[in-house]
Amino acid sequence: PKTMTQHLLVLNLLTQLMITLNLILGTIITASSHHWLLAWTGLELNMLSMLVIIVKPKSPRAAEAAIKYFLTQAIASTLMLFSSTVNTIQTGQWDISQMTDKYACTMLLLAMTMKIGAAPIYFWLPEVMQGTTTMTAMIIASWQKIAPITILFMTYNNMPPKIMMTIGIMSTIIGGWGSINQTQLRKLMAYSSITNLGWTMIIFTTSPHTATLNIIIYMIMLIPSFMLIKKMSMKTLRDSTTTWTTSPMANTLLTLMLLSLSGLPPLTGFTPKLLILNELILQNLTPTATTMAMVSLISLFFYVRTTYITTMTTPP
Repeated sequence: PKTMTQHLLVLNLLTQLMITLNLILGTIITASSHHWLLAWTGLELNMLSMLVIIVKPKSPRAAEAAIKYFLTQAIASTLMLFSSTVNTIQTGQWDISQMTDKYACTMLLLAMTMKIGAAPIYFWLPEVMQGTTTMTAMIIASWQKIAPITILFMTYNNMPPKIMMTIGIMSTIIGGWGSINQTQLRKLMAYSSITNLGWTMIIFTTSPHTATLNIIIYMIMLIPSFMLIKKMSMKTLRDSTTTWTTSPMANTLLTLMLLSLSGLPPLTGFTPKLLILNELILQNLTPTATTMAMVSLISLFFYVRTTYITTMTTPP
């Protein structure tokens, strides 16, 4: 029996290694491809590896999350293939950078927003993140966004700016409102992710480099936040009241991370938001900038409330 257990353990480790490699490989294939079919293959490989990771806890919640994830990602992938085919029929080009047909561009934009979980098709993201483990939720909120955003980065020249900005504003509003009455921590992080995607989308057509910077800084703050949530094994906001007595250092770090995610000056998260607002004003989009600044106050409110609950209140 002992050797049998050892064999199983090795097999399990090999499987995990293979799935992780596939996950990384899928993203790299998509990010480095110039042909639509290759990009699609990368996304599919990535999605299939992610499904195995989501379903690993073997609970009904995990199975439900995996099905939700599979359906949304499969529909988005199909829509992406359809848009690229329409573009090929119109232009005769399979090259990603030659995406010039406006209907194809709009379809591609919707497919990619669905893949990353931005508005209008965002419903799956909080549900899937809540149904999985904390570490899987972290992968969904960070690594899984790289490939679709790379595709957007390669095609931003031809994207419809008005639709892009509408998606941006909608995402920030939804992310803010969704998180107000939320007590589940993973769902909170999902809504925070939607808000951040809104900030990224709004600036994508005017300054893609600022958008990329925003995503990078967001991921740098998001990953430690999830690590701390995992370390303190927190599930809801109520759990955070009791962690202050057991691990004050980790709690302080999490507080700072959350405030930084909300974009409170002088923390890191404020920089990309300032740059985005500055860029919008330079493009004579002051009403849009004002709307974004006002909407971000909603998310600031719930982050401050979270940090207040975590640090200022004593456990019952």
